[in-house]
Amino acid sequence: MKKMLQTVKHFFSRADMLLLFLCVATTTFGIVLVASATQHFGTTRNLMIQIVALILGILFYALFTMLDIDIIAERREVLFLFNLLFIALLRTPLGTNIGGNRSWLDIPGIPFNIQPVEICKITFIILLAKIMSVHRNSISKPETVFRMGFHVVFIFGVILVMSRDAGVGMMYLLIFAVMLWTGGVHWSWFAIGIGALAILFPIAWNLKIGGSTLIGEYQKLRIQMIFDPSIDPDGVDIRWHTNQSLLTLTNGGVTGQGLFNGSRTQIGALAEQHTDFIFSVVGEELGILGCTLVLLLEMAIILRCVYIGIKSGNYMNRQICIGMASMLAWQVTINVGMCLGLTPVIGLTLPFISYGG
Repeated sequence: MKKMLQTVKHFFSRADMLLLFLCVATTTFGIVLVASATQHFGTTRNLMIQIVALILGILFYALFTMLDIDIIAERREVLFLFNLLFIALLRTPLGTNIGGNRSWLDIPGIPFNIQPVEICKITFIILLAKIMSVHRNSISKPETVFRMGFHVVFIFGVILVMSRDAGVGMMYLLIFAVMLWTGGVHWSWFAIGIGALAILFPIAWNLKIGGSTLIGEYQKLRIQMIFDPSIDPDGVDIRWHTNQSLLTLTNGGVTGQGLFNGSRTQIGALAEQHTDFIFSVVGEELGILGCTLVLLLEMAIILRCVYIGIKSGNYMNRQICIGMASMLAWQVTINVGMCLGLTPVIGLTLPFISYGG
């Protein structure tokens, strides 16, 4: 009993309770939204899975608060192999194709699918932060930059080969860029990187791997439609999801039609409305005010992560916090952009709000 009390006391002395509160509050709000978005399914399965995910999230928060991150980060080789093997499972019989990408694991006995690439974002951030910490004094030297670059290019390549999900793979590149910038890498390397992308992108646009193009025709059209209004002007094909999202999002005005009362949401008019397009559900049922609340909650979590990193006084810990914050910030930006028709539809969910755990 005494040991248990000491453990609890130790947890409260180490944990950032404000961050935990923000995550739990935002996830709880998301659970209510998922319940509304899935009411027309006639089952509470999605709702129950999301509640279990919240409970597990709190338990994992407690567990990892008690662990020393240095112990995990020291095992760089293990983290590297974990990322490789976990994503490689997608090419086993456990891998399943959903939405055109082989990005999910369907493990017998588990009532939901698992997306390895999402979990590996965390281990990738820890691994990169550790490499940057070890080479902090030579962070801008070519050998250090190439070492860090190898990891992101390798993981991006593995994702493309195993799942062909370039959208999620792109998140790794964005996280990588933010961590290098905040980690003190000289600006000249970013200029070189932008120049390299300008050269390589046209090549990648038409590059073929195994008889098929690296970027599929449908994916190309999703990108091009952002800039070319002549592509599917009637919104019956490539613009369908975006148009339906905008119709739902703008259907609620300032205050919305009310939870569980969205005229389009409650008939399931919008595909993936409990995952990719849940922000549009917020717009219809809670209006502009609800959308603003969601963005404020997300921003509060992101800023709290940055604050914790800055206050830690430790270079590696700071980079881990910045990496996590950038992961959330990019995902929120891209997901909301998808719902507004400002970014391509690439299947990214809204953190803490969308269904998926």
